[in-house]
Amino acid sequence: MNAAGFPEQVRRAWAIAKKDIRIYYLKGPVLIFGVFMPLFLFLAFFMGSRQLPLAFLVSGLVGMTLFFTATAVSPAIFPWEGQAKTLERLASCPVTVEAIVFGDMIASLIFGIAVTLVTVIIGLVLGLALLHELTLLAAVLLAACCFSAIGMLLAVPPTNVPSNIMMLSSLIKFPLVFISGIFVPLEQMPSWGLVLAVCSPLTYFTDLVRFAFTDGNYFPVTVDIAALSVFTLVFTAVTMVLHKRTMPKRM
Repeated sequence: MNAAGFPEQVRRAWAIAKKDIRIYYLKGPVLIFGVFMPLFLFLAFFMGSRQLPLAFLVSGLVGMTLFFTATAVSPAIFPWEGQAKTLERLASCPVTVEAIVFGDMIASLIFGIAVTLVTVIIGLVLGLALLHELTLLAAVLLAACCFSAIGMLLAVPPTNVPSNIMMLSSLIKFPLVFISGIFVPLEQMPSWGLVLAVCSPLTYFTDLVRFAFTDGNYFPVTVDIAALSVFTLVFTAVTMVLHKRTMPKRM
């Protein structure tokens, strides 16, 4: 993408994002894996763990919601479009692969932020105090970018069968949820659990959310933000490179 064409490619990426919003937000797999799945996990955990503070539970719900919603749209878009034979038409337009991927990431990002704001409001209605509003806002924006990049990374395999991607997505996302301090506080994890936890970007986002609600966190805020930033840059760069390699195999 040359410098002169960058603004135009950004506009085309936004057009792709609006198309994704109109077509894919209400798809069954997106609603199931992006909205209902974190809700059911939270309810099951809430009913079995009433002794935990409400702030801990709601922080986990916010973390799961953003993670599942931001990774629910993007993995299935390429397979759906490949199946419908619309990807060839999109690729034949004067739009770069980077713009296509970026547009899908924007759609995932918006979906994740919108649903996550609902869970934050639920926490406030239940009586939780939001102590660090700017920290929470920065954490949600940064994590939404990171998780949407993860979603696009999951869409790299050149298949036109959405169920294959959703199965792969579930195999990767669920282990990340269980090692990220959502159900077990990081302070109570064994040393091997902490080693796994630091490898998950969801760990740092959940830590920031708990800081925003309780003023307590395991890692310093600067470490959480720096880790999320590094994960975001790495996942985005790898996603762009891999999709440029696999795009011709989808045609």
